Amino acid sequence: MVKYDEFHSDGNEILVLGIGNYLMGDEGVGVHFINRIKQSDFPENISFIDGGTGGFTLVPYIENHKRVIIVDATMDGKEEGTITLLKPKFSNDFPISLSGHNFGLKDMVEILTMFDTMPEIYLYTITISKMEPMFMELSPKVDAAIKEVTEKVIQLIENFNK
Repeated sequence: MVKYDEFHSDGNEILVLGIGNYLMGDEGVGVHFINRIKQSDFPENISFIDGGTGGFTLVPYIENHKRVIIVDATMDGKEEGTITLLKPKFSNDFPISLSGHNFGLKDMVEILTMFDTMPEIYLYTITISKMEPMFMELSPKVDAAIKEVTEKVIQLIENFNK
């Protein structure tokens, strides 16, 4: 997980957050996404975090932004590499099929809702077909989805300013 100490004072309204376990193959696609993007391709004043499998520890980062864009893996039965955009408002809006850290995201949303600090959340899921322990490479279709999801995230951010 990338250290990000100034989450209370950066003044950025938008957080781009990649979630996943880098050591579980395709399940780590959100982390690969964050580590591959060129922040200079994005508009200014965006916060970026490699959230790893942070769960509850991500709450302070999320609640201090107006909008949060999350990229994560899901095992939803769609074709591997499929990108889906969801706009969950409650924990039940998150797909049941989110990969290994599903419990943490849903609980995090419950906490944010309870304290009335829930930002707008945009969740991009990338379909995976399996998790491989102690494997750091992505399958070709999941790997290819990173470029496409990057373009979608940039376009979404640009639409916020219209």
